Amino acid sequence: MRAIRRFTVRTVLPTELASLGELVHNLRWSWHPETTDLFAEVDPRLWEQVGHDPVALLGAVDHARLAELAADRRFLRRLADAADDLREYMTAPRWYQTLPDAAHAIAYFSPEYGIAAALPQYSGGLGILAGDHLKTASDLGVPILAVGLLYRHGYFTQSLSPEGWQLEHYPSLDAGGLPLTLLKEEDGTPVKIRISLPDDRVLHAQLWVAQVGRVPLLLLDSDVADNDIAARDVTDRLYGGGTDHRLMQELLLGVGGVRAIRAYCRITGHAEPEVFHTNEGHAGFLGLERIRELTESRLSFDEALEAVRAGTVFTTHTPVPAGIDRFPVDMIERQFGGGNAWPTVPVERILALGAEEQPGRFNMAIMGMRLAQRVNGVSELHGAVSREMFKGLWPGFDLDEVPIGSITNGVHAPTWVGRELMELAGRELPSLIERARGWEGVQKVPDSDLWDIRGTLRRRLVEGARVRLRKAWRDRGASDAELGWIDDALDPDVLTIGFARRVPSYKRLTLMLRDAERLTDLLLDSDKPVQILIAGKAHPADEGGKKLIQQIVKFADRADVRHRIVFLPDYDMALGQLLVQGCDVWLNNPLRPLEASGTSGMKSALNGGLNLSIRDGWWDEWYDGTNGWAIPTADGVTDQDRRDELEAAALYDLIEHEVADRFYDRAGDGLPRRWLEMVKHTLTSLGPKVLAGRMLRDYVVGLYLPAALSARALSGDSYAAAKGFAAWRVRVARAWPGVRVEHVEASGIGDAPEVGAALELHATVALGDLEPGDVLVEAAYGRVGPHDELVHPAYMSLRTDGVDDDGRAHYAGVIPLDRTGPFGYTVRVVPHHALAASRAELGLIAVPEEPAGMTNGVLR
Repeated sequence: MRAIRRFTVRTVLPTELASLGELVHNLRWSWHPETTDLFAEVDPRLWEQVGHDPVALLGAVDHARLAELAADRRFLRRLADAADDLREYMTAPRWYQTLPDAAHAIAYFSPEYGIAAALPQYSGGLGILAGDHLKTASDLGVPILAVGLLYRHGYFTQSLSPEGWQLEHYPSLDAGGLPLTLLKEEDGTPVKIRISLPDDRVLHAQLWVAQVGRVPLLLLDSDVADNDIAARDVTDRLYGGGTDHRLMQELLLGVGGVRAIRAYCRITGHAEPEVFHTNEGHAGFLGLERIRELTESRLSFDEALEAVRAGTVFTTHTPVPAGIDRFPVDMIERQFGGGNAWPTVPVERILALGAEEQPGRFNMAIMGMRLAQRVNGVSELHGAVSREMFKGLWPGFDLDEVPIGSITNGVHAPTWVGRELMELAGRELPSLIERARGWEGVQKVPDSDLWDIRGTLRRRLVEGARVRLRKAWRDRGASDAELGWIDDALDPDVLTIGFARRVPSYKRLTLMLRDAERLTDLLLDSDKPVQILIAGKAHPADEGGKKLIQQIVKFADRADVRHRIVFLPDYDMALGQLLVQGCDVWLNNPLRPLEASGTSGMKSALNGGLNLSIRDGWWDEWYDGTNGWAIPTADGVTDQDRRDELEAAALYDLIEHEVADRFYDRAGDGLPRRWLEMVKHTLTSLGPKVLAGRMLRDYVVGLYLPAALSARALSGDSYAAAKGFAAWRVRVARAWPGVRVEHVEASGIGDAPEVGAALELHATVALGDLEPGDVLVEAAYGRVGPHDELVHPAYMSLRTDGVDDDGRAHYAGVIPLDRTGPFGYTVRVVPHHALAASRAELGLIAVPEEPAGMTNGVLR
């Protein structure tokens, strides 16, 4: 029989152990090994049984053992020290508190968070990144208030059928058994968030709080009695269900998330956020809710839009249009129109925000960008891909000017770096730990110490992989009598390559199988053997991804190679930590440029692993030729089959002739000196770059602080600036059809211009109903391509030379001819306002109808 209800009965701690509950319910323990050491001492055997989950530990520990600990003075001293350390961590000023004019609080929205395996609310890289973002914010004192959803079944756990097919399981999670606290009103009743739905339905949600160090994470939960069955299931599982289900989740995350923040700040006294960070389009509706708030009190839609945009940051994580959430327009009309409409937010304006080229579709990423004044991708290459992908939102502007920047992802070292390496760094390189600098000191670490730690981490991985491998085979129906070979599977002294990630087709899980015979030779080489550990989940609806997993599993099942290549099911944070710490080489072979950033290779690098990767995502900008290996790409080959063949052959060659050669090249003392030289260079060159501390500082300085200043500027004096800016935008947009570059004239260079000369430029511009202060007239100049297109032009503002009675303005300037070769120029007009974040912000530009004054001669 099945229970009709599931709940967790929490233990009552003795008064002497009250601080233990405080430690358990702050997720700082997930990156603080001293705290987990204390948990392990509560009951070492039970600690292993519950998978290092402190909430489960307290739920299962015998009361007699708690009484024993309450009388153990040594344990109580350790507990008091740990509690004091946590309180100091929570209250002491940190880096962020040294900044002038910093935002009082920043709201961070994400559909998933990878904080710890004990809180399974993540599916892949987006969630793991979000988790690292929060942990690093806590370490740096950045006052983030995070918002997400609480999924009753999480994502899914994975096993394999006897045939190697992925099977999904959705275990029920009870919030009472997780490190969460239910947010309640002063009278003790749970806080409830409400969202109106069509047909007079209401979506209700309660609010759980996970404390991630100094950062509160608010998780909305629709599994409440107030809801009908469909509404209760809105937060049933991560990325599950159809289009209607996804829309409900994103409404709850965006609209409900803002309302959750208001409730939390009201009850706890937490500062209201000045900046709202939308992590991918899933949470895009948060901007609509903020507009609704402002329009119901004091502002018009356009005024509220400007006020909201000023304080909003949007981060895109996908490099392909197929990865963006889109909804049918009629579904959005039904949610925000008719009897369910918000009186002050016309549904037509909402639809316009999400409009894309394809009619009938509402694009969440495009809405997110239109609701944010600052937009970024997650690596330099991804920023360039995103500018190309979304350039249609800013027609007429060169790609370089499309206002989508980039901040390359980073990783939270205390979460992902092996404890032995962290302790070595603390002992040998204290400045690295304390001030995140001093990476050059890595060169002074004795080779033998580094190699010993690498051996320890590799051995731990092999032992952990054998345990998981045995369980996987048992789950597939094998008996213990058939599994004796697992005792010798993998070898702690063999070159170990890791490959673990989600399994969409573009990540090419099976590229390594392209030439199965050659791969077999590499695995079984008698002098330079290689072993490969693979993990990954395919989305439950992705049949193609499941087939790729099955292909890998079938190869790894072969009796001749199964001790050298293994697929480990149920890829989660715990397995991820084992892999990135223990592997010598991290393999990544996506189809370039479809990897937005990737972070697993960063984690491996911080653990002394070397990257073997296609130059995509973060690796494209930080590979320097000697800190790993770049797999050559066949970018110009359009035949996908042929491209895979070429890149697989290059991969095999690198493993055989460079990677394995260097790993097994040992000095007289048995140490691979050339390998360790490469490891040290990797740590020195990549260490300071791949840290999430660097990433978050980039967000704070480059995006959060400017957004806070913009938000303050527009909201001050009862939103006077927002009203003025909105009125200016409306006026400029209406008048823009009358703006024209009518005439451009150049002089001063003669028939044979030479480098060093100066070109005098004069332009006549019709401003229509605008004033010269409303626009910026610029010369764009530089190298020209074969079709007279300007290639990465420079820009120079032209000075005003007067305005005629008929509204025509005259401009002049001098262009330096500072380079030889084909040269060209043109003149353009763009709107100009002090509160605009970029020239392209309004998406308006006027250029000559015909290229004026183009000079294609060669300058000498």
